[in-house]
Amino acid sequence: MNSDRLHADLAAILVSMGPVAVAVSGGVDSLTLAAEAHDVFGSQFVAFHAVSPAVPPKATERVELLAAERGWPLRVVDAGEFSNESYLANQVNRCYHCKSSLYDRIAAATDLQIVSGANTDDLSDFRPGLAAADEHGVRHPFVEAGLGKTAIRAIARHLGLGAVAELPAAPCLSSRLETGITVTPTRLRFIDDVEEFAKELLSPRTVRCRVFMERIEIQLDAATLERVRGSETLVGELRSFVAARQDRAVRFASYRMGSSVVHVNG
Repeated sequence: MNSDRLHADLAAILVSMGPVAVAVSGGVDSLTLAAEAHDVFGSQFVAFHAVSPAVPPKATERVELLAAERGWPLRVVDAGEFSNESYLANQVNRCYHCKSSLYDRIAAATDLQIVSGANTDDLSDFRPGLAAADEHGVRHPFVEAGLGKTAIRAIARHLGLGAVAELPAAPCLSSRLETGITVTPTRLRFIDDVEEFAKELLSPRTVRCRVFMERIEIQLDAATLERVRGSETLVGELRSFVAARQDRAVRFASYRMGSSVVHVNG
């Protein structure tokens, strides 16, 4: 994969848009897009990062650190989704309400073209937030350039983003709640605590703490799951950590993307 060519293609797309406002979540996609926008526009671009109970604190720390190191103009905002009852109800279109709130806040703060880190790999997934983006005139440079996650990681390396290029996918914490379970800061804090504990204990490639109606499910990549199931000590430590915070059964399972969403077609 020719990172120079990928970088040039993405830069050309951004130039055609003029200076942009990048919605930066703290994952590899949006951080790479912000780095590219800064490379193209310098201080004329603006990075917008929303803070809320649904955003892991480490994601915010990552954004603020990179912005300081690289001199990005950064605006930290409260997207306001926690005042939206439709978002809190956590139906299958929860992401639509979240992104609508976010883009409303960004649009109120800038006249620049708003862009997101959505990429071609996202188009095959259930993403109601893309409908909110369409309604707000948000553009997706990676999609327009025909770039998926592998290409984005190559661009991140080209731009010298170091460990950011290897970050695993990390949707917002609300995505771990089974459809219909009300979104609350307490539940999201629990999810983040469990995942951070699992990362420290196991160093997994992937971990999700899913909250279902009847159980807590800790989903792991295949190699880590095999290691956990083969160790009574690891199982005990994870179960004890959860039990101190939630009175629900704990199950260990393979990571399944989007498995907290139910009745997508119902």
